Amino acid sequence: MSFEYPRIALIGPGAIGTTIAAALHEVGRTPTICGRTAYEQLSLRFDGGSIVVPGPVQTDPAQIKHSFDLVFVAVKTTQIAATAPWLSALCDAKTVVCVLQNGVEQNELFAPYLSSEQVLPSVVWFPAQREPDASVWLRRAARLTLPDTPAAQTVVTALQGTRCAVDTTADFTSVAWRKLLVNAVAGLMVLTGRRAGMFSRPDIADLGLAYLQECLAVARAEGATLGDEVPQEILDGFQKAPADMGTSILADRQAGQPLEWDIRNGVVQRRGRVHGIATPISDFVVPLLAAGSEGPG
Repeated sequence: MSFEYPRIALIGPGAIGTTIAAALHEVGRTPTICGRTAYEQLSLRFDGGSIVVPGPVQTDPAQIKHSFDLVFVAVKTTQIAATAPWLSALCDAKTVVCVLQNGVEQNELFAPYLSSEQVLPSVVWFPAQREPDASVWLRRAARLTLPDTPAAQTVVTALQGTRCAVDTTADFTSVAWRKLLVNAVAGLMVLTGRRAGMFSRPDIADLGLAYLQECLAVARAEGATLGDEVPQEILDGFQKAPADMGTSILADRQAGQPLEWDIRNGVVQRRGRVHGIATPISDFVVPLLAAGSEGPG
């Protein structure tokens, strides 16, 4: 009896979505790709080569004629509501929806559109950035972390043998919050308009470390098991990164797009208040990010 891979669709062919689509296409499992723009192809480049995924990108949910076993959602949290017609068209009750988004609140954010059994949160561990020609540059090896659930096995199977590694963990809360700490401190780049090189400044390093320690206290209150060494490890990672390494929230700010400030930074402030934890740095950073995203002015 022949083995069959799951039937796969992807919503959102941005930097992360293009990486996943290219990884699947490279091994002959090209997904149905859905988005706002009918790109004729997607292009991913990386050290040593490139992958071109043929299009066109589907732009009309009404043209979808069957449901899929697995749907990757790779849009920003500011665009979730716009995915509703796609989710209706692509999913049935058995579809696994793997959410490739920042933050620790994927289940809550997708609750209006999907059952809790369908939503599979993930942690994305690779930097991919959109280039001016609309291609995507993958700057490090791609890897996803998923909670160790039966639904995760659908993703493990789909990405088996691809250039995107997948691991599962019984303590997904800790992994998700560790990544949230990375995303939170990266938000400081928006306030300076600078890339990772800024963390080589002693004053920014001190501020970043203090902010990470604040975030760590909230993460622990939320059930994450993270050691005292984690803030320094994260700061070390930024200091060792290429000086021109950016982050998606910085790219959005430079493009004048809405920012994912709430799910990356506001969540620390919000959850801190629930637990009675003082968050003085968040109380300063979050309003500035919110104003940068939404104005007025």
